[in-house]
Amino acid sequence: MNTKELPGLFREVQIKKIFPDGKTFVDCVPKIPEREIETKFELLKDKPGFNLKTFVLTHFELPVPHSDHYKSDNSKSVRENIETLWDVLTREPVKKDGSLIPLPYPYIVPGGRFGEIYYWDSYFTMLGLKVSGRTTMIEQMVNNFAWLIDTIGYIPNGNRNYYQGRSQPPFFSLMLQLLSEAKGEQVITQYLPQLIREYQYWMKGSETLSASHQAAQHVLRMPDGEILNRYWDQNDNPRPESFREDCELAEHSSLPANETFRHLRAGAESGWDFSSRWFRDGLQFETIHTTEIVPVDLNLLIWQLEQTIAEACSLTGNPEASTYRKLAQERLTAIRKYCWNDKIGFYTDFDTSTGKQKDILSLAAAMSLFFNVATKEQAHSMQQIISNEFLHPGGLVATLQETGQQWDAPNGWAPLQWITIRGLQIYGYSSLAKEIAGRWIRLNEEVFRRTGKLMEKYNVVDISLEAGGGEYEGQDGFGWTNGVYLALTDQYKTSIHETTTGNGQPAGKGL
Repeated sequence: MNTKELPGLFREVQIKKIFPDGKTFVDCVPKIPEREIETKFELLKDKPGFNLKTFVLTHFELPVPHSDHYKSDNSKSVRENIETLWDVLTREPVKKDGSLIPLPYPYIVPGGRFGEIYYWDSYFTMLGLKVSGRTTMIEQMVNNFAWLIDTIGYIPNGNRNYYQGRSQPPFFSLMLQLLSEAKGEQVITQYLPQLIREYQYWMKGSETLSASHQAAQHVLRMPDGEILNRYWDQNDNPRPESFREDCELAEHSSLPANETFRHLRAGAESGWDFSSRWFRDGLQFETIHTTEIVPVDLNLLIWQLEQTIAEACSLTGNPEASTYRKLAQERLTAIRKYCWNDKIGFYTDFDTSTGKQKDILSLAAAMSLFFNVATKEQAHSMQQIISNEFLHPGGLVATLQETGQQWDAPNGWAPLQWITIRGLQIYGYSSLAKEIAGRWIRLNEEVFRRTGKLMEKYNVVDISLEAGGGEYEGQDGFGWTNGVYLALTDQYKTSIHETTTGNGQPAGKGL
């Protein structure tokens, strides 16, 4: 669907909430050209007896979630069900279909309302594909992302036309490392052009920064002249898939509407849509100011991208290797300078509007452990806070704040469990890592036994309740949950019940 060809109808459908989920309409496929539908709508909308929903259903085909007809088999294990789900969640290349950007190779979708590929989700899905021996699918998904970089100039949030204008956390270099474990180090060099082009996307405008011009697209000039990154979207209008929600929030914001829309879109690019991380007061959604924040995890991912480009250059004898190593070292120094909160003993985001670190603690900090860049002293402090503050019966909460947003407490998410567990293992905190893994695995299995579903997110504080918050209902499928579950159970081959106390309850803090 091209919403620009349907200005009147699109607004009416979204504002009047014809569908409970705003994403439904933008994923519909028009039966005739959009301009013809808009013309008909303008002619008929004021006629007696006009029914908006009937008009939409007459002129559009509704999206049908791929997993709608899938029923889990409770006689089989979670792992066996996931192996079946891979095929259910596979999408084959198709011609242009409504808002979908066609991709040249097959790929895995998350599930539920998400019937397209998503950028950062896919890395965690690939962890499970690796365990399942589906290397070909990993390579096909990598090739799709490379194609998007070559075609669009970057990897969009997902392969829908309404996602163009923003990306997601840049995990492409990590996907290549994962694929190289199966196919050899030549994988890194094979995709060097795409790595460089993605880096150029995130750094575009950096050459224009100065003391009088401190921000451009994804780059920010820091107080002492260093350049770090932020989330950004080239558009400043409501997101089509969340049009009504964005308009309503803008009405409650003290900012001009276009600024609020830009902050919302940047928050969507972060993947953490939405979280207290992006709120000026840490509590109220209408105080969102994403583009003024230097996120610790984003900058560590771009540090990893610089490192990977340097590695690929070294393997091919390209003298630019030293340039990228220098850039990576300068970035790491700046991250430690601006994002390590010595008073709290934790990595936090930096707020450029105040010139201070934000006091919101989140598992974004665990990326410093995952990439082995925290000092031993920093890691020791962080693991204590993770154990004492973040750990609950079902695993780790995303933040310590309860705001009603889905990326805050009491919710836990598969990618954050994985990043934290792997990071703790690197620094030798194996018992804590295993404890977190055990709790998360048990929660996945218990919810599956109750519901037959693997969920997008989980309530890790009260494991008898479903996760809530956000702009849509909980989704099942679910790509990254499947991937992390397989990766963790493959790694911890011993019984997870070894991490429980004698009465069968999880041991340790957070209860």
